[in-house]
Amino acid sequence: MPIDLWKCILLHLSIIIGVLPCFLSPAVNQNIPAIAKYFSTKGRYEEVNPYLIEDILAVNRSILQPPSAQCREIHLTAIIRHGTRYPTTKNIKKMQQLYNLVRDKASGKESWLREIQSQWRMWYTEDMDGRLVQKGVSDHKHLAVRMSKLFPSLISEEKLRGGLISFITSSKHRCVNSTLAFKAGLTELWGIQDVEFDHAVNDALMRFFDQCTRFLEDVDNNPSAMEELDKFRKGPEMRRVQEKIADRFRVQYSLINDDMAEAAFYLCAYEFTIKTVNSPWCQLFDEVDAQVMEYANDLKQYWQRSYGYDINSRSSCILFHDVFSRLDKAANENKSGQVTEAVTIQVGHAETLLPLLTLLGFFKDTDILTSTNYATQTQRSFRTSHMLPYTANLILVLYDCGGGNLKLQPLLNEKPVAFPGMADQQTSMPLYEDVKVRYRELLQGCDFETECQLIPPPA
Repeated sequence: MPIDLWKCILLHLSIIIGVLPCFLSPAVNQNIPAIAKYFSTKGRYEEVNPYLIEDILAVNRSILQPPSAQCREIHLTAIIRHGTRYPTTKNIKKMQQLYNLVRDKASGKESWLREIQSQWRMWYTEDMDGRLVQKGVSDHKHLAVRMSKLFPSLISEEKLRGGLISFITSSKHRCVNSTLAFKAGLTELWGIQDVEFDHAVNDALMRFFDQCTRFLEDVDNNPSAMEELDKFRKGPEMRRVQEKIADRFRVQYSLINDDMAEAAFYLCAYEFTIKTVNSPWCQLFDEVDAQVMEYANDLKQYWQRSYGYDINSRSSCILFHDVFSRLDKAANENKSGQVTEAVTIQVGHAETLLPLLTLLGFFKDTDILTSTNYATQTQRSFRTSHMLPYTANLILVLYDCGGGNLKLQPLLNEKPVAFPGMADQQTSMPLYEDVKVRYRELLQGCDFETECQLIPPPA
């Protein structure tokens, strides 16, 4: 073969080999901040289920894997967090304070800093105060459509028109509007224009924490209850993050405290979750910084709403019993072949969902989260970025598998999970009676009034 021909072949091969990695390596979406997966309770649902970035209505029914073809769905209960929202007034004030500092005192020639100082505007206003944004409306509309595709025999036009789907919500505007959006997702899907569907406001169920005196006294209004968080926010990991931010702004270290670091992190998160913008504020954090900020938020949720104190989860007893009473009712009605409530959609808050997940035993690590064990908690299962994005949901589906066998499948954020302590059953769909045995002590006790009185019940 002539030498020139060999050179030509080798040249073409080198070009192909050089180009090939571009096709093999996953594309990096420049519109998504590299730290988006650490936004904790301020994160997008799409970061938990990345396939939705390409197709927001994508579902995979094969993940449900009923143990036999004769299993049929008879009831579904879903507890869902509201959709994407604006910051609260408290956080908007901190963000305004940081913006003023950067505008007036920061120096440097970096393009991201010039963009903040000359182009970016502080557009958040205090009256936004946690209200649902348009993205939050879409969150719930899309979730409704996906759930109807996952469970078409339960979430159907026939059952909606027949009054077999009920809607319950917290009184907060972001929850009511999320509920309206969920309903709109279904009515628009089926082209229903001739009828409206009611929802019930029930704060006793969806904001139980507001009515639990012992939780309010011992945890929520008790500054010492957050001691581990306070220590971490003043500790070496957070101090390094603050100093790096101060260095990037070229301001004195004393000007960037833990509140200012949090405000910067929230500005990055909210700009992305609300507007899908990779904001210049995100340039303040590398991945290590973001992991520290995530841990700070995890500490807050752990001690204020989860395993830090027993009353955090016990405050959700009323919701726990409500869920199982609905399942029991469906199980009993199924014997006569007429289930009167096929679907219950309950919309609340991260503070609604996390105590219930804790009561059920999900995401419990061997070691408790403290201010001093950050370095050993990198593989923790308690990670709010994965558990509690906007529109986070716990779905419980009751199946009739024939022969009197009822099975219960839990899904978290549309993915099957196993009930804690029941993972040895090889499936996420154990017998309903076995689930009730697993939670027997809670079903026989866990009385909201008793748990929430100031004098704790006898051991």
